[in-house]
Formats: sequence, structure tokens, C-alpha cells
Amino acid sequence: MTVEGILKLKPNKIVISPGPKDPSFAGISEKMIRVCVEKDIPLLGVCLGHQAIASALGGSIIRAKNIVHGKLSQINNDQFGVFKDLPKNFKATRYHSLVVDPDNIPPDLSISAKTKTGTIMGIRHKNNLIEGIQFHPESIATEFGHQILNNFINL
Repeated sequence: MTVEGILKLKPNKIVISPGPKDPSFAGISEKMIRVCVEKDIPLLGVCLGHQAIASALGGSIIRAKNIVHGKLSQINNDQFGVFKDLPKNFKATRYHSLVVDPDNIPPDLSISAKTKTGTIMGIRHKNNLIEGIQFHPESIATEFGHQILNNFINL
């Protein structure tokens, strides 16, 4: 698949899913993210997709202080965008060893969610309908996962 091939499909929204390694190994993901910004196509990045959003827009990805695989964490969120109508705090499943560097957030992004210990769990573009979440909404153990995905669909 190519960015051009995806654009020929005329998507009204795009999801960049989880995957292994770091954004530099995520194929066309970073290019697709920049095109979504340019063409104002709503996009949701999950896990690796979340990291790819930050990386594509100039942020850094670093090794997490604590590696988490299949662990639940409390997510503190801003209750906007994909977090609309959710409680301020909920539990979500995490599977990752890399995170968005809090000391190098691109100027076009804001932090929309964190863990209790301050690990970034959500980012949002300031001018476009582009959001990233580090945790897995599709996991059965994540509270409100379906609502998060519905919120993205209804952006």
C-alpha cells in the first residue's frame, strides 16, 4: 500500500494501528500522517500509531522508564476529542516499551492524557482532527474502549 493508493480510496478517516519496534520501522505511517495534516483527514494513532504522530511532526520517541505489556494503568484525560463524555480517569491496557518524549512535544501537538506517573498516553493536534493514544482501546480490559473508538468515528 502507498500513500497515493490510500488517497485514491478517498478515506474520510484513517487509523494507524499498533505494531512492533518504533515509528522508523512503520512503513508509510509517518508520511501518511503528514499528508493527513496537509489534507485535513481525521486520523487516530494507536500505540505505535500514536508514537508515529509525534515522530512525524518532529517529536522524539524514547525508551519507557517502565516497560509494560498487558498491564492496566489509570489514564487521566482532558475529556475532549476521543475522550469526550468519558470519566476523567479510567483504566486502560498498555503494551509498550517506548513512549513520546515529554521534553520534545511538537508545537502542533498538545498532551491529552497521562498516567498517574506522568507517562504520556494521549496527544492531540491543535488544528486538525488528529489524535494519538498510547494504550489499546481494542483490549477487552480497557474501560470505555468502544466509546473512545466511537468518539473518533464521530469527530
